[in-house]
Amino acid sequence: MKIGIVCYPTFGGSGVVATELGKALAKEGHEIHFITYSQPSRLDFLNENLFYHEVDFRSYPLFEYAPYELALASKMVSVVRNEKLDLLHVHYAIPHASAAYMAKQILKTEGTYIPVVTTLHGTDITLVGKDPSYEPVVTFSINQSDGVTSVSEDLKKETYEFFKITRDIEVIPNFIDLEKFKKQKKDHFKKAICPNGEALIVHTSNFRKVKRIKDVLDIFYNIQKEIPAKLLMIGDGPERAKAEKQAHDLGIAHDVRFLGKQEAVEEVLSVADLFLMPSEKESFGLAALEAMACEVPVISSNTGGLPELNVQGITGFMSNVGDVEDMTRNALHILDKNNLPTFKANALTRAKEFDISNILPLYENYYHKILEKSAQKETV
Repeated sequence: MKIGIVCYPTFGGSGVVATELGKALAKEGHEIHFITYSQPSRLDFLNENLFYHEVDFRSYPLFEYAPYELALASKMVSVVRNEKLDLLHVHYAIPHASAAYMAKQILKTEGTYIPVVTTLHGTDITLVGKDPSYEPVVTFSINQSDGVTSVSEDLKKETYEFFKITRDIEVIPNFIDLEKFKKQKKDHFKKAICPNGEALIVHTSNFRKVKRIKDVLDIFYNIQKEIPAKLLMIGDGPERAKAEKQAHDLGIAHDVRFLGKQEAVEEVLSVADLFLMPSEKESFGLAALEAMACEVPVISSNTGGLPELNVQGITGFMSNVGDVEDMTRNALHILDKNNLPTFKANALTRAKEFDISNILPLYENYYHKILEKSAQKETV
């Protein structure tokens, strides 16, 4: 198949999933064309089946904001025409699904029918999509897609709850490449951070309010009162400055390191003992899955898609959003030297269920289903 993938080229979950999916499809022999405004952060060109098409959108004096959606739709039309694509797969509803609809209609006037699959990732539905300014367009774009997938049952349920969706939504969970995300021998790194054998706790996110960064630091503050521990904060975003101040105010700044955005997150996770994800909302929890693949148990909230990933009392524990005390108790239970090895082993076992080798065929089968339906429409 020749597939166009449209995504945000950022460190966010939707961009990472789209990029890793494209790379895996290319390895299987499919021809993959990425269409976005800059090269995705995890995209490399070590495969002859991978291509990148940059969307060029310029500002003009007439526009206060550059019209990216129009430029994106035009680029989709151009790539479909020139590369003879079989299908477009757009990740994140806004603005990719609406731009794909526009491109589809333009191509239809030329006698070209291009099926569109839209994957819903989370905040495109739970946050941005609910905004009255966008809701009608989001609803229309999803309903006009030839196929729709979501990364969790919870997100599927929420989409039906808040939007008048007439399309069937197929749940295809996020995945992990266990060749990349696996525990590595980084004992020297662990020794440098925890010279006295302290427990090493990790959090990684985009530091938005929904991630409840304050809770991460409060949990760690409680933990280190009971046992020697260090905390690594990976990522960056609007809540980082507050978090750094909070660490100083709590008197734990010397035990907390803010590492910023990291390309090789798996190297840090390889030396971690526990992963904290007390989020207010997670449509899936990809960062938690990456931790589990590196044999790191998870303390999380019980919201969104997290119960579909984190198995209570097996791979970690879940608590109500904001219940810092319960999360602390559970964290200390996992970090007990008699319990930690079992939790680590269980985390890896669970992660293996989401290996890309298990999930990729689900996407391939879904593409074939959509292409067959589209072919039937064309012949009618």
